[in-house]
Amino acid sequence: MAGTQGPTVTDGRPRIGFIGVGLMGHGMARNIVSKGYPLIVLGHRRRQPIEHLKSLGAQEAHSAREVAEACNILHLCVTGSTEVEALLRGESGVMASRRTGLVVIDCSTSNPVSTLAPGEELQACGMTLVDAPLSRTPVEAEAGTLDTMVGCDAETFARIEPVLRCWAANVVHLGPLGVGHKMKLINNFIAMGYAALFAEGLALARKAGLSIEQFHAVIGSGRMRSGFYDTFMKWSREGDENAHRFTIANAHKDMRYLAGMAGEIGAVNLLQGVVKNYFAAMDAAGQGQRYVPMLADFAAALNGLPSAATERSEQAS
Repeated sequence: MAGTQGPTVTDGRPRIGFIGVGLMGHGMARNIVSKGYPLIVLGHRRRQPIEHLKSLGAQEAHSAREVAEACNILHLCVTGSTEVEALLRGESGVMASRRTGLVVIDCSTSNPVSTLAPGEELQACGMTLVDAPLSRTPVEAEAGTLDTMVGCDAETFARIEPVLRCWAANVVHLGPLGVGHKMKLINNFIAMGYAALFAEGLALARKAGLSIEQFHAVIGSGRMRSGFYDTFMKWSREGDENAHRFTIANAHKDMRYLAGMAGEIGAVNLLQGVVKNYFAAMDAAGQGQRYVPMLADFAAALNGLPSAATERSEQAS
């Protein structure tokens, strides 16, 4: 089946598609359209982000195929590999558009074990798959200052880099397709490892009779302080649930992906299994939609301690 040529590039600016305008995707898409690129977004039952982007000049499509037919570069920013592959395949999927020359950028935290197969399928349709997963939070997505780690050939990277820099301050081209997803899982393992350490360390401190503020007075002013620490502790110290909006369920999914990758390459990952099980336990307890900093409350409960909010309330009274 012959491929379609799709839209032309106007005034040197390709038409950009975006599927997945959720916590991260909305800010990314907003920065793309605000910086002058024509934008096509996939409609969703959550209308607020769609309507906001339309008010900025974006157009709405009603299937992944329609988005692909209307753009030159297409972003996918969804939960993981299952969702990505569903969008790519099928009668209403991206591949059905046969859009020759289309570049599909997977910004999801996908499973690198399964990334190459869709890449080959897209290539057979005259398209190119790029993995460009994200780091940081929705705050940076809105500010256009995310980090991204990119897997693709050099020619494709040169083509998409100006668009990536609409929403990312730190763009690292690591190599061919798949390496971005591999590095992203390692990045998230380190981040979720910090979360588990901070949560358990805080629970131990409180169990030993120290307060949250005493813990922070030492860790928050020493060499172990980091940007991750600052956003993680905003929940326990201030009750700010929006400082680090990344769910327990997503963290658990990423740790499962990393365990699968480690098994595939024959790696020894002793610590990662422990970190994964922290998130598995909280997810299994029905708390998967809570955010990662709330792991501190879960660790506290395991130790028979009240939540951080309860401690703050008691200290205030």
